[in-house]
Amino acid sequence: MILVKPIPFVAAKIVLEKHHYLHSLPGGTKLAFGVFLENRLMGAMTFGSGPANAYRMVEGAKPSDCLTLSRLWLSDELPSNSESRVLGVALRALRRFTQIRFLVSYADPAQGHLGTIYQATGWIYTGLSEAMPLFDIGDGKPRHSRSLSHSFGSHSMKHFENFGVRVRVVAQSRKHRYFYFLDFSYQSKLKVLPEPYPKKEVTYEDN
Repeated sequence: MILVKPIPFVAAKIVLEKHHYLHSLPGGTKLAFGVFLENRLMGAMTFGSGPANAYRMVEGAKPSDCLTLSRLWLSDELPSNSESRVLGVALRALRRFTQIRFLVSYADPAQGHLGTIYQATGWIYTGLSEAMPLFDIGDGKPRHSRSLSHSFGSHSMKHFENFGVRVRVVAQSRKHRYFYFLDFSYQSKLKVLPEPYPKKEVTYEDN
């Protein structure tokens, strides 16, 4: 039986740095869940503060009302459809045990991701996000400005230059953006109209 439960950040960090395609635990992480099968840690998901402007897309919301689903990785050894089952467990736990009103998450089309898991679990699609720059401080791990601030106390290039660190700005593609409302009364306050789910393009080749 699959078990989903909170885990220490360090455990999530080890798993995600090894297995997730971004190889990192994002700064600003607030909650981490582990996915266990027969007492083996087979997956992890994290929720954190995310982009600073996400909560502003909901009328009257405060920063503390919103979390971002920032990482989700599951082992291929888990049964099919495990992603939607595991995410469903986490969503129910957040609704029951926290004061979080809504969640936001992103799917990167540059990685071939459409957000299928969010579509399967009933998230609201709101189109493509703005292309926010990422910053590389020389370790090969591009970070958002907020992640830099959480990890190093500042995202100012001047701050890093004072320590002899050269910051490189990395272009980022726009991402598919999804909302999930734990408190249904907030759903009507969404400032943007929902859009149809993006689908994989079907191409036909001549025989």
